[in-house]
Amino acid sequence: MNNQVLLEIKGLHASVEGKEILKGVDLVIRRGEVHAVMGPNGAGKSTLGAVLAGRPTFEVTAGSVVYDGRDLLALSPEERSWAGLFLSFQYPVEIPGVSITNFMKAAVAARRKAQGRPELTPGEYLNLLKEKMALVQMKGEFARREVNVGFSGGEKKRNEVFQMAMLEPTLSILDETDSGLDVDALRIVAEGVNRLRTPETSAIVITHYQRLLDYIVPDVVHVLKEGRIVRTGGRELVDQIEQEGYESIHG
Repeated sequence: MNNQVLLEIKGLHASVEGKEILKGVDLVIRRGEVHAVMGPNGAGKSTLGAVLAGRPTFEVTAGSVVYDGRDLLALSPEERSWAGLFLSFQYPVEIPGVSITNFMKAAVAARRKAQGRPELTPGEYLNLLKEKMALVQMKGEFARREVNVGFSGGEKKRNEVFQMAMLEPTLSILDETDSGLDVDALRIVAEGVNRLRTPETSAIVITHYQRLLDYIVPDVVHVLKEGRIVRTGGRELVDQIEQEGYESIHG
């Protein structure tokens, strides 16, 4: 882990359909850090992830976000992705008619082009595909399936982590990746995330519950309530929430 700031959020306010959801979020993430963002339903956790990824339904009304020295809010969703930002969806979408192999081939090619790197040869791409599928214990047959079509909840989440592995993002945002997972699927997904940790990359883990954080151990924990981060601390915050609930956390 180094001390270089990767993401700095100052006074971030965001609304959807005229309703303010984020009400002044401040957050600093350094390279190599994993930050957990916890909070009750409706606190604004998923909104924060969506705003960082550039989802157009959310309007930023105040504040700034600097990512890797760039004004993140000035970039399109595609440019944010090419710059190394990745959002794992709470509810991954199905893409009928598009195989995982072809979907990821296009995504990897676009990222490499944006980085000024040459496109992978078919052989190089297939080797990368096999390597990353093994990382999250996905069977080879999944590569031929349509993206998320007919997948179980656990398979969809595993596919999200596989996509993350293929794209090698600098900042990964995991939006309730533990939602709907049994213990075995949770462990496999978490192991995949942990294997992708490097001193240069960071992650935001958005979750309601403590159990995911038993597998993906955060460096910093934030509690988001009513659109603001009301407490920042270490692992002890997770234990307090588990024992006493979010009512015990005040700004």
